Amino acid sequence: MLITASTPTAPPVIRMPRLLRVVAWLSFIAETLIIGTGGAVRLTGSGLGCPTWPTCTPESLVATPEMGLHGVIEFGNRTLTGVVGILALVVVVLVWRMRRARRDLFTLALIVLGGVIAQAIVGGITVLTGLNPFIVGFHYVVSLVLVCVCAAFLVRMKEMAAPRVRVVPSWYAGLAHLTTAVLAVTIAFGVLTTGAGPHSGDAAAGRNGFNAELLEHIHAWPGYTLLALTLVLVAVAWTRGLRPRTWVTVLLGAEAVQIAVGLYQARNGLPEIAVGIHMVLAALTAATMTVVILRMKAPIPDAAVASH
Repeated sequence: MLITASTPTAPPVIRMPRLLRVVAWLSFIAETLIIGTGGAVRLTGSGLGCPTWPTCTPESLVATPEMGLHGVIEFGNRTLTGVVGILALVVVVLVWRMRRARRDLFTLALIVLGGVIAQAIVGGITVLTGLNPFIVGFHYVVSLVLVCVCAAFLVRMKEMAAPRVRVVPSWYAGLAHLTTAVLAVTIAFGVLTTGAGPHSGDAAAGRNGFNAELLEHIHAWPGYTLLALTLVLVAVAWTRGLRPRTWVTVLLGAEAVQIAVGLYQARNGLPEIAVGIHMVLAALTAATMTVVILRMKAPIPDAAVASH
């Protein structure tokens, strides 16, 4: 329950430094790119291009000429992990001074930095387990979550530090959260489908043992449900002039493109480039869904709000 205090007090407005805005965007882009490079590692069969971890070989930190293109691709992905980590650390440093006034931004920045460190460890486990498809899938899901957290940081960075209240009907918020759950199920089955398919990352890597053709169909069902639910969200948002209307429209567009790419790859023997695009688009779709959820609330600059 929301209660407006009798004496309104406006929270201090903190102007975000330009450097923070730039680095935060670079962090989001880098987190998205590393999904693309990680996909390239798997799709080109370079998963064990660097057969050891944390070094590329027992004798060399970097890829050697003898390792060929596979070594370059795998080491390039590892190098980008370092870039992602540096950007995440810089964001934490830049929000340090405002950590009390903008606890939300500081918390999100810490989550990204901790996630990058955890991802480096999971990446090592992935190599040491010979590209176990379940570990590979988990590695991808964590990367996708970090893209969503970076998106949340960008949204909150543009808003003032103030209490936030829901600005959409409760049933609409519930429908949006249901849509988020369906999106999560769609992604989960997509990960399982990929783990059962031909793109293992290395000729010697195993698969998860599920029927890939069956999973393709199961993966499609929540995907079409997701599209239908989003259509309802878009129609209501524009009819009633709700705050998330622009971003829920972007979400609908992302889903439509994602379905088109999914149908194309399924009917053309899973071409590597299409699978890679599908992986990146899934992360961007989830990031857009994050923005939609956050836009269902808005800050109240001139009221102190308490809940009980």
